[in-house]
Amino acid sequence: MVPTGVGDWIHRRRVKSAGSPALIWRGGELAYDELAGRVDRLANALRARGVGRGDRVAYLGDNHPTFVEALFASTLAGAIFVPLNTRLSIPELAYQLGDSSAALLISSTAHASTARAAAGSVAVIEVGAEYEEFLASGSPEHPENPVTLDDPALIIYTSGTTGKPKGAVLTHGNLTWNAYNVLVDYDVTSDARGLMIAPLFHVASLGMGCLPTLLKGGAVVLAERFVPAEALELIERHRITAMSGVPTTFQLMLEDPAWESTDLSSLRSLTCGGSAVPERVRAGFEARGLAFSSGYGMTETSPGVTSLAPRYSVSKGTSSGLPHFFTEVRLAAPTGEGPEGAGEIEVLGPNVFAGYWGNAAATEDAFTADGWLRTGDLGVQDDDGFLTIVDRAKDMIISGGENIYSAEVEQAIMTIPQVTGVAVIGVEHEKWGEVPHAVVTLQPGTDLDLEWFVGYLSQSLARYKVPRTVEVIDEFPRTASGKIQKHVLRQR
Repeated sequence: MVPTGVGDWIHRRRVKSAGSPALIWRGGELAYDELAGRVDRLANALRARGVGRGDRVAYLGDNHPTFVEALFASTLAGAIFVPLNTRLSIPELAYQLGDSSAALLISSTAHASTARAAAGSVAVIEVGAEYEEFLASGSPEHPENPVTLDDPALIIYTSGTTGKPKGAVLTHGNLTWNAYNVLVDYDVTSDARGLMIAPLFHVASLGMGCLPTLLKGGAVVLAERFVPAEALELIERHRITAMSGVPTTFQLMLEDPAWESTDLSSLRSLTCGGSAVPERVRAGFEARGLAFSSGYGMTETSPGVTSLAPRYSVSKGTSSGLPHFFTEVRLAAPTGEGPEGAGEIEVLGPNVFAGYWGNAAATEDAFTADGWLRTGDLGVQDDDGFLTIVDRAKDMIISGGENIYSAEVEQAIMTIPQVTGVAVIGVEHEKWGEVPHAVVTLQPGTDLDLEWFVGYLSQSLARYKVPRTVEVIDEFPRTASGKIQKHVLRQR
């Protein structure tokens, strides 16, 4: 049987791209043939440890070669890779490890104590001497693994609209077809050098940057975290051709003292997601001869749905572009909740996910009767097919590229005894785009200390989800059916 899984990609590059750098990071670089050897050994070590087809292998850590090795080795062994968000709290991580029934957790040294606290009975392998010893124990033979494109490859957890996050299951086929979309619509070449400044545990960085670059035989340059000056230095030193980020990323680069003096001549592709590029930022980059691509996507679509090429950045600049080459978009009947002609965006294509892990009800709710994915977002399309987002998924806040569903935050706030009602909304923020703001009603005669409030919520929520501002009101504006009118709160 011809191997079709993502796990075989590096093996197929072993000879095609031998000697060419696959991964570059602060500590050095790995050529494709070297990476292929390490992936084979790690896959065999996982199998010897009892990890088999369909088992889950989790990873907690910043961008590092071991993340890439663990992803390819897990999927080569037939297992499902579960990347965890390093910004989550211990209870949040524990929930995801438990929900996915992870067989093993690989953790960076920097996050090892958090990993062990969250792991419970899950075995933890720490990156460093322990990880290298484990990898070296594996056979160097390339393991055969006849997975199909329909087999699960990843579980990526999304913030839950009703509180608990859901694990989106992405198949080998989803990742492959999304990579094809990127290769076609962003002209990725074999000499590409992609800078990964956004965390690989986010499907945007992984699916739109890392995987397509490796599939094509380019080099992936890994930055553990985003620091504007360091990003500019990496672009110049490694002759970066492509990078992606959220508006805040590019704003901070533009404002850095090294902006004017950095050689950016190698850059060919800049992709911005999350929200529109501010005009000041766009103009600053265009002054250096650089134009943005933008787009729309979500975890459940691996993640690409549409892309806007730089050639349309002026004439169609307010839109999110056209559907990716192997993806279709349609609008449901207008809802009356947005501008005339606006309807819920629905997506069809081989990049659309298989469903939510262990949650048949949520999976069923996610699709129409004829198999299209309901995004929950409202959009309009012009006569040329360009899609414009007019309202993001209900109650979702996008802060610095992180998705925050207000229901999850509201659920945590309602555990505070004096709180009788809560609504969390997004408010504009110069640096992060928007941040969560809590509006609450309290028991008569009680108050709420902001410092205590932030500290209390930080025990159960990632800090970026915790509102730093709280507004106490007497009564919520409500609809006739009793639902809180959040649009009224936002207008205030």
